[in-house]
Formats: sequence, structure tokens, C-alpha cells
Amino acid sequence: MEKKKQVIKRRTKKRRVCPFCLDKVDVLDYKDVSKYRRFITDRGKIVPKRNSGVCAKHQRMLAAAVKRARTICLIPFTVE
Repeated sequence: MEKKKQVIKRRTKKRRVCPFCLDKVDVLDYKDVSKYRRFITDRGKIVPKRNSGVCAKHQRMLAAAVKRARTICLIPFTVE
């Protein structure tokens, strides 16, 4: 009886490139809400970096900008 070898196909993930690194953004301005609107969910939460594809450096800057914008009421904290 012959044993057949199974061929395992592995998918290689395409590496996402940070959109802020592509544009060579050094500082994220909290007043420019339209720039980072897509990194906030419909519930008002900040999207994690594993889902958004943003690098760690820009994710930290993004979180700080969103929190500042929330504080001065440019973005709501939650959706009612």
C-alpha cells in the first residue's frame, strides 16, 4: 500500500505599507480630522494597528491626535 504525500500550500501575506510612511508624514495634526477619520470605527474607537496597517510609530501619533481631538470636541467620544 502506497502512502501519498500531501502537499501543504501556505499563503504568504502581502505586507501592508503604512499610509503615513508613504506620504512621509512626520507629525499628525489633531485638527486635521478628515485625515484620520478612516482609523476610527463607527462606534468612535481607534482601530488597532494590526487591522489598519499603520506602523507602530504612526499608530502612537494617531492615538494621541485622536485623543486630543476628542478633548476639544472635534470627534465624539462615543456614538449615542
